[in-house]
Amino acid sequence: MSRGHDSLKRTEQDSDLLQGVDAESKGPEGSLPDGAIPVNVRPEIARSLGVSRPSLADPTCPDSLLARCPRVTWTPDTESMIFSGVSKVCQSTEELRALRSRLYRLRESQRIKSLLVTSALREEGKSFIAGNLAHVLALQPECRVLLIDGDMRTPRLHKMLGTSLTPGLSEYLLDEVEEFGMMQKGRGESLFFVPSGRSVAGPTELLANGRLSALLERVEPLFDWIIVDSPAAIPVSDAPLLGGSCDAVLLVVRSGSTAFDVARKAREKFRENQMVGVVLNTMANGFPPPTQHYS
Repeated sequence: MSRGHDSLKRTEQDSDLLQGVDAESKGPEGSLPDGAIPVNVRPEIARSLGVSRPSLADPTCPDSLLARCPRVTWTPDTESMIFSGVSKVCQSTEELRALRSRLYRLRESQRIKSLLVTSALREEGKSFIAGNLAHVLALQPECRVLLIDGDMRTPRLHKMLGTSLTPGLSEYLLDEVEEFGMMQKGRGESLFFVPSGRSVAGPTELLANGRLSALLERVEPLFDWIIVDSPAAIPVSDAPLLGGSCDAVLLVVRSGSTAFDVARKAREKFRENQMVGVVLNTMANGFPPPTQHYS
């Protein structure tokens, strides 16, 4: 099948999607209000159809919900968030860009929007991968990314981003805060963050109460990617619960540290069709861990 035919088919599908907006979001005689297009329409297709990606300031579109998120001044740790501050090129940044490209290629053949990042054991670099993967995805034009710290046992992403721990996921699961009250936005409109929230007893039971799936279902249309950092898969059962609400799973292992049978045991915690790849974490030249990936 030709590339031109594929492009035409995608254009027709996106045109149909534009026509299928709920009647409640349409204006008089079924017309769309300015900017009120589904956010999952690719920007280039929207432009070809004569519409633009909706603005967060537009109260007629779902994106206006994100305007309710508190804007927070982040002070990222530039040693762990390697795309923050002064631009530096190292093996880590290039490998993460390669991982981003690989995920987009996988997206051509399967549905991947929410991605769980986990590891077999602790201290393998999963939070480093989750945080920087979210950041490198958000560097693309018109790409909005939600980063969620699902590790309510040993949260680290708030320290990497240089922001507050609360309110966050635990408060949401306890029904103490609504989704847009815990969702932070930093500079720009591309990267949003949900911290893990305060420490709670019984995080596994809290994750099983069904509110996490409801959260992802509600906010999914507002983002191009949702990246979820989870606890290690083998010591506790949180990761499979988080993975059950996500489209795909990325497993992080540390080179020269994680035994093969341990990594295989972690992989078996998830459905086979969920596992989209393995990130091999190492240390090189004093930089944060670069990555290699395969699937």
